[in-house]
Amino acid sequence: MPETLIPALDELEKAYRLIKKDKRFKEELLGYQRTYVGRPTPLYFASRLTDYLGGAKIYLKREDLAHTGAHKINNALGQALIAKSMGKKRLIAETGAGQHGVATATGAALMGLTCDIYMGADDIKRQALNVFRMRLLGAKVNEVSIGSRTLKDAINEALRDWTTNVSTTHYIMGTVFGPYPYPEMVRDFQAVIGQEAMSQILKVEGRMPDYLIACVGGGSNSLGLFHKFLTHKSPLLTKDIQFIGVEAGGFGIKSGKHAARFAGGSVGVFQGCKSYLLQDDNGNVLGTHSVSAGLDYASVGPEHAFLHDTKRVKYTYATDEEALKSFALLAKTEGIIPALESAHAIAEAVKIAPTLSKDKIIIVNLSGRGDKDVQQVSELTASKGI
Repeated sequence: MPETLIPALDELEKAYRLIKKDKRFKEELLGYQRTYVGRPTPLYFASRLTDYLGGAKIYLKREDLAHTGAHKINNALGQALIAKSMGKKRLIAETGAGQHGVATATGAALMGLTCDIYMGADDIKRQALNVFRMRLLGAKVNEVSIGSRTLKDAINEALRDWTTNVSTTHYIMGTVFGPYPYPEMVRDFQAVIGQEAMSQILKVEGRMPDYLIACVGGGSNSLGLFHKFLTHKSPLLTKDIQFIGVEAGGFGIKSGKHAARFAGGSVGVFQGCKSYLLQDDNGNVLGTHSVSAGLDYASVGPEHAFLHDTKRVKYTYATDEEALKSFALLAKTEGIIPALESAHAIAEAVKIAPTLSKDKIIIVNLSGRGDKDVQQVSELTASKGI
């Protein structure tokens, strides 16, 4: 990271260490989660999808029902509270699918802070609804027209802004990526997903699930679901759970047009952390592609790299076509329109559920709702009769 940002990162780490132990902060955050975000979100048994696939029971962790329509509010609200406690007057953020931008703009409005969002020109075009929502919430949306015109360059521009305005501004990183303490801090704010899911599945099924599935862009919704199960105080209860992270397969790995870092990448250093990265032999960052703006990113959170290398989590991918089919399938069978990002996780459940016995249990993290994607999907599938 630029040297000018090191003091800001040190300041943030110190503030986070203190606030994690602050009872009043915890109570304030819990109050907002209950009365503003709408937590706990339901764990829903997808009976018709289960019957259609004819195998394992499929439960959906309904993060799409959280305020603003995705899991992103969990982290944005927590960081907005930290920013206010640090005396910051302004929030900035990057966004791809727009959900983190909406969540940050929401947190800024709630806390009375000004807000700037950086978003790639291509993402602005395909996520016009979320752009309007951000502006309606009082945020300024800054179009990034350089480089890939997507999430990677939006992060670069947000970091440049933070470097210039560090004394008054807090950068709300949207995922478990970037310089320390962001990967840990964002994971901790998202861990509420898995904490709730564990309690809920034990209540309805009386046992742990067999599979946990979530899509992986930067990786916050997946770590949010996985973390409690990975770190349970009684590891014997969770040792047989299979964790599956689903990346964006785009047009397929061989095409080179994808965002599957574990299938097509290698270890590198990028935007403040060491992880798997789509890069050429000279370390130049490669272009990426995904039908979902939120998964269209060249790297992945470093904790995911650790979980991959230690073989604790299996990482696979779903192609654009598979995600689009799953998007339509969930809508038709359950009356739930998922975000395109979440549709990648549904696609993996569609693959494995029929191969499992009916007594097996799968939890899929439905990280967001698909309102933002309906127009894009309509245009993409018009000729296919979906």
